[in-house]
Amino acid sequence: MCGIVGYTGPRQGVPLVLDGLKRLEYRGYDSAGIAVVDGGHVEVFKAPGRISVLEKELGSRMPAGHTALAHTRWATHGAPNTVNAHPHTDCGGTIALVHNGIIENAQVLRTALSKRGHVFRSATDTEVLAHLVEDLHANGTPLVDAVAGALRQVEGTYGIAVVSSREPDTIVAARRGSPLLVAIGAGENFVASDASAVLAHTRSVVYLDDGEIAVVRPGDYRILDLHTVEKEKAVTQVDWDLGTIERGGFAHFMLKEIMEQPESVQNTLRGRLLEEEGTVRLGGLNISDEELLRIQRIVITACGTSWHAALIGEYMMEELARIPTEVEYASEFRYRNPIVDERTLVIGISQSGETADTLAALREAKRRGARTLGLVNVVGSTIAREVDGGIYLHAGPEIGVASTKAFTSQIAALALLTLKMGRLRALSILQGREVVRALGRLPALVQRVLARAPEVERIAERLIRATNVLYLGRGYNFPVALEGALKLKEISYIHAEGYPAAEMKHGPIALIDDLMPVVFVAPKDTVYQKVVSNIEEVKARGGKVIAIVTEGDTGLAKLADHQIEIPETLDLLTPVLSVLPLQLLAYYIAVRRGCNVDQPRNLAKSVTVE
Repeated sequence: MCGIVGYTGPRQGVPLVLDGLKRLEYRGYDSAGIAVVDGGHVEVFKAPGRISVLEKELGSRMPAGHTALAHTRWATHGAPNTVNAHPHTDCGGTIALVHNGIIENAQVLRTALSKRGHVFRSATDTEVLAHLVEDLHANGTPLVDAVAGALRQVEGTYGIAVVSSREPDTIVAARRGSPLLVAIGAGENFVASDASAVLAHTRSVVYLDDGEIAVVRPGDYRILDLHTVEKEKAVTQVDWDLGTIERGGFAHFMLKEIMEQPESVQNTLRGRLLEEEGTVRLGGLNISDEELLRIQRIVITACGTSWHAALIGEYMMEELARIPTEVEYASEFRYRNPIVDERTLVIGISQSGETADTLAALREAKRRGARTLGLVNVVGSTIAREVDGGIYLHAGPEIGVASTKAFTSQIAALALLTLKMGRLRALSILQGREVVRALGRLPALVQRVLARAPEVERIAERLIRATNVLYLGRGYNFPVALEGALKLKEISYIHAEGYPAAEMKHGPIALIDDLMPVVFVAPKDTVYQKVVSNIEEVKARGGKVIAIVTEGDTGLAKLADHQIEIPETLDLLTPVLSVLPLQLLAYYIAVRRGCNVDQPRNLAKSVTVE
């Protein structure tokens, strides 16, 4: 979850890695630090808080050196303070190391190293790695061999980068369970946990796989396994540029990404709709129609916002494709004894393609013989490389920690897959054409909803002092209620809960009074009248109702304190539209409460640890 960037080449390293680190701050902002190899020794500078604090401490005394590492931390072991910030060093200050992940046997290793005379300064698991490398590097062993030997003693996950004053132009990087790449420049090279850190300099990257080590120097790089046997790796060209990860005049990345959704949904659909045949083209599935027809059961696994999209996918698959479908939290699925076999299709959904629990769940499913698909947004991500096939979202980089455009693209991708599966089974060509046409109209409808942002902003003004908010929906819009509540919690720190509307009577109704806002997702769908009854129950108890309704619906005008209209579409696509006002509502409330919208406390974008 932390951010890593390293540089080796002819230029001064510190300004380059600091600039790259700023593009990774969404991955962690508890503390930041740099290490630079200068004149045969390693200098380390670090500070608690955001990168701006580190820059302020550095001031005008920018350290010189052509090899540098930088790190921004999301704390796991040890409080977010200066001592626990990365980089970590060995006893003699020869080695500096940055790390993303968790070393599970850190305490055992720490005890053994302490007995051998090593002195620890921090409470982190990471510092153990620096001392392990020191143990092996002290006798003249090359840095890469010392790193490989240390990692063979480690249990857990890591993405690491290491420098040594004895090899001043070398960075050794390695990964197991945490993303890392080598970026190839002209006479200079980089390492990073995310391509966004290096796009100002190159688009040519080599993604490391688990159990691989990179030895990076200014003029060359080598990829090895943990036994230092050299390997060949393909170079990938990143297909987006620096402009896509800038705010582009918006106050926050989150608002930019909300407003990009007409384009991001269009990009997910582009080239995939076949109206005449009433189906879709999904070239990346790598599973034949005959194999898809043998699938008897689907399991969708995900975390957080992606899990809410998965719930919508479950409803779609069972209604249109008539395939039994279950949704599992990836963090629970991986530790159960799940019943999956060769007739089961397991779909993992992850914006980053690196979510540790989702990746582990997919690996477990593959081990048991299931076919696997990934719905991911990042080309070259670990999930994309390990599944049998999948669907790229093509939503573009999502920098805001609270996911928005990835969610709507996930729903669109699930609709594409559902249509494919349905047409192979019971869905008629006429029904298929109806869905294809509705999908084709979706981006324009998204634009219409976003044009109502000023209305949502005015409603947000009424809610900034709320301490609890209830979100209710039924059918396809129950997961939307969950997602709306999550967005509010994530960025405004207001307690919120999402429920199926009928479940309100089984407990949450006790909370409702004239101070309790209740958000109903109430479009005119097949369960509309049931939701109206639930609204009546809230109003009878003095609750304040904010309703998401279909354009032209006047039936709720007397019940709702505030209404936000969305266009009509097929029930299964309504969540793409109904979630938009909830994203905007959370955003405007958080801004007015003075919250850091793009970097909410205690959260990070890509969850690569358990």
